[in-house]
Amino acid sequence: MQVFYSTQRSGDFFILNEEESKHCIRVLRKKEGDQIHLLDGEGGFYLGEIYEANKHKTTVKIITEEQQGPFPGMQTIIAVAPTKNMTRLEWFIEKATEIGVGQFHFFFAQHSERVKLRMDRLEKVVLSACKQSLKAKIPSLHEAVSFSDLVKKYANFDGQKYIAHCQKGEQVLLKDNYQRNTPIIILIGPEGDFALAEIQLALDSGFQELTLGESRLRTETAALVACHSIQFLDM
Repeated sequence: MQVFYSTQRSGDFFILNEEESKHCIRVLRKKEGDQIHLLDGEGGFYLGEIYEANKHKTTVKIITEEQQGPFPGMQTIIAVAPTKNMTRLEWFIEKATEIGVGQFHFFFAQHSERVKLRMDRLEKVVLSACKQSLKAKIPSLHEAVSFSDLVKKYANFDGQKYIAHCQKGEQVLLKDNYQRNTPIIILIGPEGDFALAEIQLALDSGFQELTLGESRLRTETAALVACHSIQFLDM
């Protein structure tokens, strides 16, 4: 099933932007009268018929409309320090989107090896994963900030707050502490783990220490394990 994305709706019609139009008309060779599927990123999933085929601006008439929901994982916020290898971060974002997550936050920590992110690349990964998994609700992507700014942002967060790390401490397991179907944020550190001062800063702001198991996991693996664990516990 080929799925397209558009936020430009006018009555019973959607307009595909130039990138989506080129893929539809030039690559897939769709023409007027052909049926395609669309999502709007806000939970709407549509069957439409191409009304005007144009490689710059394709118009699609809506045939049927479905509002998806509830959306598993939409109350989950994963905050992760970007990996040095962007491919690994993109892999995590793709898989987490397919599993179900509400928001991605990125932060730079003391041991971070990457200090810049191309958000446009990550947005394309998220959109592609939504199309692949037929999810009409697109997770939010937030610009990267410093670790201290992120902790400050969630100081008064009305939900569960965890920091996952490999240092010695009083870490708890999600299965023993997670409250089902409630907002949650989990902080996942860089390859070199969090600095002790960062862990203490999070604890002082109400975060709880978390372990994701006995194995020492890569950043992207730990983040994905956290997403899947929450989905499993919500079942």
